[in-house]
Amino acid sequence: MDSQKRGNHLRGFFSDSTSFNILMDMLFIKGKYKSALEALIEMKNQDVTFSKDTYVLAFAICYKLNSPESFKICTTLGEEALIKGDVLSRRASCFAVALALKQNQVAKAMSFFSQIMKPESITCMNLNIIIHIHSNMLETLIEILKDAAEGNLSNFVKKQEFSEEVLAAVREKVKDIPNLRARFEEIYEKLHVSGRVTTLTLDAMLCHTPRDRTSHLVLLNKRTASRRTSQPLSQSLLAE
Repeated sequence: MDSQKRGNHLRGFFSDSTSFNILMDMLFIKGKYKSALEALIEMKNQDVTFSKDTYVLAFAICYKLNSPESFKICTTLGEEALIKGDVLSRRASCFAVALALKQNQVAKAMSFFSQIMKPESITCMNLNIIIHIHSNMLETLIEILKDAAEGNLSNFVKKQEFSEEVLAAVREKVKDIPNLRARFEEIYEKLHVSGRVTTLTLDAMLCHTPRDRTSHLVLLNKRTASRRTSQPLSQSLLAE
């Protein structure tokens, strides 16, 4: 009943993607992921056209909820985007990959990852390592880390960094395979000495906001004031 009332309240007032995006962004920042999902579903019910930012928000919300239902919604939206010819941004795809991995849907994670046009970002590199762990492609995984330690990866990556959390997962995976474990520890030492190991978690990488980002996009770190009222969005958009 509450959801229906909320939907009726939003109908007409939020009639374009920008309004919905700002609302979902604000709810996301506050950790109200279920409410953000309700807004997303209402947006879909109103047949409001999704922008690139909408897909980022939608997949980020689904990722945070991390449930079979949210995974299904994410997958469905991804499939619909392909049918419509909408190109998902790298950031949106990264959230989809991460959610699929959390739900142990490795094939789907690989499918989402394959759609990323330029997978040279630090987040993509770390997601790729997790995919290899889940797929038991350990020899290839070690080679990827070796190339990074020796500086042989793509020049498009400004700084090749790996999350300590991700490397710990690699260590756990190869601990009972003496040859791979020895190779990994040697590579890990090189990565660490060369400053290629970061304490940032994969979640922190996914939720990082670029410094030059000025639009109303997912995960804004600072409150944005409404142009009309100079009030915080939480007051101006959700005022009773």
